[in-house]
Amino acid sequence: MSDPAATPEPSQPAVDETHSVVKAAGLIGIATFSSRILGFVRDMVLARLFGATPAADAFFVAYRVPNLLRELFAEGSMSAAFIPVFTEYHTLKAKRDAWELASATFTTLLTIVTAVTLVGILAAPGIVWLLAPGFRESVDKLALTTLLTQLMFPYLIFISLAALAMGILNSLRDFAAPAFSPVFFNIFTIACMLFLSPWLSEPILAVAIGIVVGGVAQFAMQLPGLKRRGMLFGLRFNPGHPGVKRIGLLMVPSLLGLSVTQINITVSTILASYFAGGPTYLFYGMRLIQFPLGIFGVALATAILPTLSAQAARGALDELRTTIGFGLRMIFFIILPAMAGLILLRYPIVHLVFEHGSFTKTDTLATATALLCYAVGLWAFAGVRIIVSAFYSLQDTRTPAITAGIAVGANIGLSLWLMTILDAAGLALATALASMLNGSILVAVLHRRLGRVDWGAVVRSAGRVLAASIPMAGICLWVASAPLWMETGQWIVKSVMLFGGIGFSVIAYLGMHLMLGSDELDVVMGLVKRKLGRVARKFGVA
Repeated sequence: MSDPAATPEPSQPAVDETHSVVKAAGLIGIATFSSRILGFVRDMVLARLFGATPAADAFFVAYRVPNLLRELFAEGSMSAAFIPVFTEYHTLKAKRDAWELASATFTTLLTIVTAVTLVGILAAPGIVWLLAPGFRESVDKLALTTLLTQLMFPYLIFISLAALAMGILNSLRDFAAPAFSPVFFNIFTIACMLFLSPWLSEPILAVAIGIVVGGVAQFAMQLPGLKRRGMLFGLRFNPGHPGVKRIGLLMVPSLLGLSVTQINITVSTILASYFAGGPTYLFYGMRLIQFPLGIFGVALATAILPTLSAQAARGALDELRTTIGFGLRMIFFIILPAMAGLILLRYPIVHLVFEHGSFTKTDTLATATALLCYAVGLWAFAGVRIIVSAFYSLQDTRTPAITAGIAVGANIGLSLWLMTILDAAGLALATALASMLNGSILVAVLHRRLGRVDWGAVVRSAGRVLAASIPMAGICLWVASAPLWMETGQWIVKSVMLFGGIGFSVIAYLGMHLMLGSDELDVVMGLVKRKLGRVARKFGVA
């Protein structure tokens, strides 16, 4: 391990905040892991029941509309604009002022998303006609997609309110309830698929109903936490509130900024409608990408934003630079090996998780190819979230919006070119390349804006990660090359081989970091030791 005496020690507040970020990210990661596991169960049930059929394509296109709006109004721009302003109110003003801001934001948000939902339901036929041009030749497919879109639009209301509740609780460093709330979303969706779909003439409608019911549950679960904190918002229609106006000003450009990935995926969905099964392959490929991205990338970005916002509000730019560099190093410590694992094990993973029932070997090959194309950009998907959080903590949403616009334009051009070469998988590769471009521009601007961020430490950390990934890659290659994956059945043997290989890969990776004296491993092990020490003291063991 690295010698603590060999390098300058950061200040105590910086150390405490670093540990706080890692602890919060760990909690969010565990909760997200639970949610992702249930999400995989949901996707396995969906794949088994509907495969890559026209009904599945219709659902995935219809789901893209509320999912995009969720990113725009909820988990993306609204959260990023709200947390810095609310943190400033809570840090520098009275608790009552913070509650008034939360209530005014809640009422304004509820009014806006309800209006958007009503308009969306009425305009659904036109939206689907524009979003799925490849469906226009099939009247039935177009009609089913429209109905699914209308059924799922109310999901926007509840997921937006859930995101606001999450923003308040995260600002107060209460991460548990918001992190675990998506678990209930998946539970209700799975229940509707299993128990409601057999009773419907069009079974896929049960999935849409489950999405809405799950959104209600995700919001409701966070209300007790708000009440305990004295922040259970009330109806205060005051769009002229100074804090609400500032949130609105920050939110407008960030509608594009933080949501660049979702916008690019939506472009891919539109173009994928020209390929049979295309929307389904892209959806499942991105779902597998979202597993490490959600557990680690999104978790760390969620945990780091309140810390960055508090540092920016205090004007502690040195601490802010340290936190940004630390966040990027921890992201690459986790995401780069995950990227390598997904690339090398893409076929075994898709085969084991999805190739059941209506999901065929042909569907597995197409989904694995889409996964490969998405995975090459996983480091950029994760890194962008940290960099964008840094801009939003400084209440600068204009810069990410500009770079996002450039990335969207690049994605459209690359998609139109690559889809002629790689079919639907070319759309996934275009999304990955556009995210790399977006991240590169943001890093250059942030360096010019802040300066003195220790990029050298980030690069050295990435180099250690790549070196530590070499033995891990060898194990993954051995697992992926086994003839077993071309055979039918033997699911228990395949599960043992895949998950055993992943386990040995993780051990090899961490072992290499131990030999290399990784600072990132020191941080993680220190947190684990402190946690175990607290548990031991609690039970009188130490």
